[in-house]
Amino acid sequence: MPRNARQQHVDAHWSHNGHPPQRARVMPRFLLRLMPGLRELLHYKREWWRPDLQAGLSVAAVSLPVSIAYAQLGGFSPITGLYSTVLPMIAYAFFGSSRQMIMGPDAATCAVFFATLAPLAVPGSDEYLALAVSITILSGLFCIVAGRFRLGFLGDFLSRPILIGLLNGVAVTILVSQSGKVLGLSLQGRDTIGQAMSLFTQWRHLHWPTVLLSAGTCGVFVSIKVFWPRGPAALLAVVSALLASFLLKLPERGVAIIGDIPSGFPDFVWPSFPHEALGALVPASLAILLVSFSSTMLTSRSFASRNGYHVDGNQDLVALGTTHLAAALSQGFAVGGSSSRTLVNDQAGGKSRMVSIVAALTVLLVLFFLTDVLAAMPLAALGSILVVSAVGLIDFGGLRELRRFSRAEHLLALATMAGVILFGVMSGIVVAVAIALLRFLTQVTRPAEQLFGRIPGYDGFYELAHYPEARAVPGLLIYRFESPLTFFNADYFRRRVTSLVKANNPRWVVIDAISMTKNDITGFHALEELRQGLAARKVQLVIAGRTVQVLNRLRAIGMDPEDTGVLFFPSRQAALAAYLAEYGPFEGVDPSRLLPAFLRGGTGQRAAETS
Repeated sequence: MPRNARQQHVDAHWSHNGHPPQRARVMPRFLLRLMPGLRELLHYKREWWRPDLQAGLSVAAVSLPVSIAYAQLGGFSPITGLYSTVLPMIAYAFFGSSRQMIMGPDAATCAVFFATLAPLAVPGSDEYLALAVSITILSGLFCIVAGRFRLGFLGDFLSRPILIGLLNGVAVTILVSQSGKVLGLSLQGRDTIGQAMSLFTQWRHLHWPTVLLSAGTCGVFVSIKVFWPRGPAALLAVVSALLASFLLKLPERGVAIIGDIPSGFPDFVWPSFPHEALGALVPASLAILLVSFSSTMLTSRSFASRNGYHVDGNQDLVALGTTHLAAALSQGFAVGGSSSRTLVNDQAGGKSRMVSIVAALTVLLVLFFLTDVLAAMPLAALGSILVVSAVGLIDFGGLRELRRFSRAEHLLALATMAGVILFGVMSGIVVAVAIALLRFLTQVTRPAEQLFGRIPGYDGFYELAHYPEARAVPGLLIYRFESPLTFFNADYFRRRVTSLVKANNPRWVVIDAISMTKNDITGFHALEELRQGLAARKVQLVIAGRTVQVLNRLRAIGMDPEDTGVLFFPSRQAALAAYLAEYGPFEGVDPSRLLPAFLRGGTGQRAAETS
């Protein structure tokens, strides 16, 4: 939502519910503009506290095991996942435009971290964390700069086919990478293919106590999801695994556990920006920006639409940047909007941003007082949570929908998925973006086109390709090029019109310029080349629609419209009226249905008369 519109929305809310409190009036306006959440929290209602408290505790219950699990997916120590949860949730509560969004570690960004840093440092080491903090800082700064330059449209850059393919590919990589933990195996290989081959060669050496614990954890998780959809399934599944580990003394049977976890605040590690690693760190930070912002906007828009409010992409870019900087400050890694935790907030009846603050403070209490309990958590339980979550990421329905809607978009999703599985998350994102750009360039360089005619007895113009009863006006070719005319497609445009002229032998060629927005100089020179070619055939070139813009552009590049030899009309109706006035009426074309003013004008008017 634009800043002024967002201000009007909040003011309307206050006018309906009473005047803003005095403390909101004395706040500096720039601070209230910078932090939309601050304005809402200053107007907090007492009756919201109970549902917000309940929702915050529910969100924390889900965030605890999931944050630890995703931290291990990214190659971090378990405690780092909790560090990456507290401050980012609070930061988004103040800076974000969504009142429901819950921030936290997610699969895609953690996969990017591991794919980038595993070749550079030992996972879990101080060097590894220092590089992760560096990527998080860079990503945060890039987000803030993008937000200040109002680049919120970046949220649409990863289209739905790419996101479906990306998440399906990430799901497969998680399933393979976590299979070792849930089966009690030590997988070899750095990529998905290598780990899958290692799994195939070791399947006879399963550690059955670990397998049974994993199966039980998954069973508890799925059962709770089925019979208690709003329940903290991840937390109860992990608690069940902890109880089984204590009662059955599973560590003594070879079941791996997390081990010692430091409590309190993290030890400070300085970020590291080695020049030889910048070639990996900068692209990774940009990839995290793109992935986390796209998924965040998809989640925030869906919940905003469901609950009747709007979100601002530019503000959320700034908010995401502040959450990343907050994560770096707390010695964590970049996070994103979590659809599962936001859904918990929505289903628990959370009313405001206070839910994020309650959840963050709850996680902070666990960091100070319950780390001994977390240390006894079996790794197989965390792997099981990730496996079940990965299965939830697989979207066969989305792939089927794409196949029914567009074969090209279905193939794009499959290519993205294959790229992630075969080459890794980072390379898969690059492949996906490259394919999307090539597809976009193909659409721009070879856009749709239409020829128009008339239907006897009806007003308006109709596409000849879509209306069999429509007929072209004899001697008149009305053509629309469904794209701006730029250096990408100018020569193609000229060749297409020339070929149509050869096939139809018209007297006039009317270019419907309504779609030709933001044409560049190459496009205008293509029009001049076309005019010269048509003049040699004694065919008149006519521009209809957007005449003011076209004429201003021509004058800006030093071309006098009077000397172009082109006729300009404000609409197709005006061009047709002038054509009929010069060549006489035709069957199926009723001059009385056209604009009388142009009939009275006689022949076609030159540029100076219509500008």
